[in-house]
Amino acid sequence: MLNWIWAGMILISFICAVCTGRMEQLSSAVLSGAGSAVELCITTLGLMCFWTGLMHAAERGGLTQLLAKALSPLLHRLFPKLQHNSPALGAICMNLTANFLGLGNAATPLGLAAMQELKKESDVPAGTADNAMVLFVVLNTSSLQLIPTFMAALRGKYGAVQPFDILPAVWITSLCALLAAVTAAKLMERHFCE
Repeated sequence: MLNWIWAGMILISFICAVCTGRMEQLSSAVLSGAGSAVELCITTLGLMCFWTGLMHAAERGGLTQLLAKALSPLLHRLFPKLQHNSPALGAICMNLTANFLGLGNAATPLGLAAMQELKKESDVPAGTADNAMVLFVVLNTSSLQLIPTFMAALRGKYGAVQPFDILPAVWITSLCALLAAVTAAKLMERHFCE
């Protein structure tokens, strides 16, 4: 669907440029936009590599287990069917930690690993998500961001004097989104699973 939307936007831009005689501006915008996209990718690549490597080192260094212990009271209330030493809890913790740091790209492989572990512990048929899987997707999607690293890097690149001055707004909105999403998921779980 998204491909159709992008194709439609490109086609409309081309038609408007032809009709208004602005093909030169369109060509200039395409080249400048492509150059800016490459520059942005290179700028954020170093940041993503650093944080992804740090997350990998933390996982190998045993930080996963420490985080699992620290978050276990909350996670056991959210995921009551998971055992205390479940590998899924460790994977969920690493995913949540990456999201706390605003590293959506680094959180993706950790989220996939968490979902695989949740699937191993699930008793629902293949191709079906159980309540724990649905709640994990909700947590991952509406994650609490303590340090919006990627957003700050973008703001810094585009000239923000203080890229992290958005922290209070990010904390409030991400906390509200998380609470609303988890509440909705738990209410629906209770309503549809009774």
